Amino acid sequence: MIKAYAAFESGGKLQPFEYDPGPLGEHDVEIAIEHCGICHSDLSMLYNNWGITQYPFVPGHEIIGTIVAKGAHVNNLAAGQRVGLGWHSGYCMTCHSCMSGDHNLCAQSESTIVGRHGGFADKVRANAASVVALPDSLNAQSAGPLFCGGITVFNPLLQFNVPPTAKVAVIGIGGLGHIALQFLKAWGCRVTAFTSSDDKKKEALALGAHDVLDTKNPTELAAAANRFDLILTTVNVKLDWNAYIATLCPKGRLHFLGVPLESLDINVFPLIASQCSVSGSPVGSPAGIATMLRFAEQHKIEPVIEVFRFDQVNEALTRLASGKAKYRVVLSNQ
Repeated sequence: MIKAYAAFESGGKLQPFEYDPGPLGEHDVEIAIEHCGICHSDLSMLYNNWGITQYPFVPGHEIIGTIVAKGAHVNNLAAGQRVGLGWHSGYCMTCHSCMSGDHNLCAQSESTIVGRHGGFADKVRANAASVVALPDSLNAQSAGPLFCGGITVFNPLLQFNVPPTAKVAVIGIGGLGHIALQFLKAWGCRVTAFTSSDDKKKEALALGAHDVLDTKNPTELAAAANRFDLILTTVNVKLDWNAYIATLCPKGRLHFLGVPLESLDINVFPLIASQCSVSGSPVGSPAGIATMLRFAEQHKIEPVIEVFRFDQVNEALTRLASGKAKYRVVLSNQ
C-alpha cells in the first residue's frame, strides 16, 4: 500500500489516504519520495479549475526520491538512484512527437496528477522514460521545483535558440519568474524584470535581473518601446498585452508560460507590422529536463524555497495560495 494525502472533494482539506498501486509495470519504476514541491497547478487541480480532476485526488508533481523498485525492462535507472519526476509520468513512445524527442508534446502523454495519484505520498510510480536522474551536486531538497517550474521557463531557451545576446524580460517574479531570472542571467542575456511590487525590485536584481520596470508606471512601460527580443510571462492574470507587445523589437516574441484566466485581447496590426509572435509552451521533454539540470549544476542555480513537513500539507497549500511564499513551497520527509 502507498500512503498519501488526498482531497476527497473540490477544494477539500487533504487527509491521510492509502491505495494499492497494483503490480509494477515492466517499464515502470517505484520511487520512495524524499521531497515534493507544490506548484500552482496542484491548486488548480485541487479546485478542479480545469474540469479534469478525479477524486480522491493526490497532488504533487515536483518529486525527488530514490528508485526502490523497477520493472523487468527498465535498464536506464538503478535501484537506490536519486531521481526526479515532473508533470509527465509517461508517453506513448511511438508518435511523431515522441520519436522526434518532443515527448512533452505527445498527445497521449500521462500526467503525474491527472487520472493517477501524485507525489504527496511516501511513494509514487511512473514510466521510466519520464524519470530523470538528479546530478549529485544539486540540492535534493530544493531541486523538485526544477522538474516543473524550472523546465517550464528553461524550455523556451532551447525551443527558440535564444542567443546569449538577447534582451529578455520576465513578467511576474514569483515561483516561475524567480527561476527564469537566474537561468537567463546565466545564459548571458540582458535581463529585465517586470513587477508591480516594490518589495520585489531588490530581490529581482539579486536573482539576476539587470533592470527592473514598474508595471504600474505607464511611463516606464512606454519608455521600453522596441526593447525586447523575448518576453516571458509567468502570470495568470489579465494585463494590457498590447502595451507589452509594444516593447518588443521587430521579430520579437511574447511567450506565455502562465495561463491567464481571461481571453487575450490583442491587436494584430502591431504583430504584422513588426513581424512579432505570440506563443506558449508547456514543460520540456526528459532530454530537455536533463539539459536543464546540467545547466543548473554548472551555474549553481537553485530555486528559493520554503519547507514544510508532509504532515503540514494543508498549511503548505494555504501558504502557496496566499501568494506570499518566497518562492516555491516544498514538502520534505527529511
